[in-house]
Amino acid sequence: MSAPTLPVKARTPIRPARVLLHVFLAGTALAWLAPLLWALYAALRPYGETSTKGYVSWPDKLSLDNFTNAFTQSDMSHYFGNTLIIAIPAVLLTLFLSSMVAFYVSRFDFRLNLFLLLVFTAGNLLPQQVIITPLYRLYLLIDLPGITMSGKLYDSALGLVLIHVAFQSGFCAFVLSNYMRMLPHELTEAALVDGASVWRMYWQIVLPLCRPAMAALGTLLSIWIYNDFFWAIVLISTGENMPITSALNNLSGQYFTDPNLVAAGALLTAIPTLIVYFALQRQFVSGLTLGANKG
Repeated sequence: MSAPTLPVKARTPIRPARVLLHVFLAGTALAWLAPLLWALYAALRPYGETSTKGYVSWPDKLSLDNFTNAFTQSDMSHYFGNTLIIAIPAVLLTLFLSSMVAFYVSRFDFRLNLFLLLVFTAGNLLPQQVIITPLYRLYLLIDLPGITMSGKLYDSALGLVLIHVAFQSGFCAFVLSNYMRMLPHELTEAALVDGASVWRMYWQIVLPLCRPAMAALGTLLSIWIYNDFFWAIVLISTGENMPITSALNNLSGQYFTDPNLVAAGALLTAIPTLIVYFALQRQFVSGLTLGANKG
């Protein structure tokens, strides 16, 4: 008795549209990676070789000397510490305050509900360059003796933390409020009947359910605040207080700049953002897609 044969599944024909889609995606990925790969190629070559043969040439020597020199010459470890002092409190404060606003406008019905959310969101529509002059003067006028090293809000890590919180809270409140609106109202109504306070409903019921959205926003905020250059260069004047993005200026001389050294420094500064993204990649993707599956 012969063994039964399994039916052979018909092979799906290759469609031209699918081939074009994959070609387009591959080309787009290559276009995005090309500058990064070119910077890496330049950073691995000594400046003397590229100045003689040009950057479009076959290398005679590849080494990590530029990365070592960039890390030591720019005192990068010190500026990494400055960036952490700014980024960590800014991310945590932004998520905490924006989640409170989102909870209030999404779980309570009142006349100015939508208007309040629009006020917070409208802050993201205001260009930074528009308010920089009055903000700069305001920072100079606010004295904080004994709180900051400079004695003022200007030229302090606290000043950068506050401006990041102010500018990023609107976007986070908008995203979290939409996410919280999709959570069943029966959860908070049952807690209210059981005698739970508003704080307990927020902290123990609603906020734990928003972890995917909070993780996604935390990833975005970490990258945005870490890569900030505009506020740091305007509101910080002392070189020792600069974050890592502004520290790249230390690799540029008054009369001469080594582009290979600067490329190595730029690649080193990008490593922490990659670590944050890959560490929170699963939560980031789930936070962006989970809301689409809720009824």
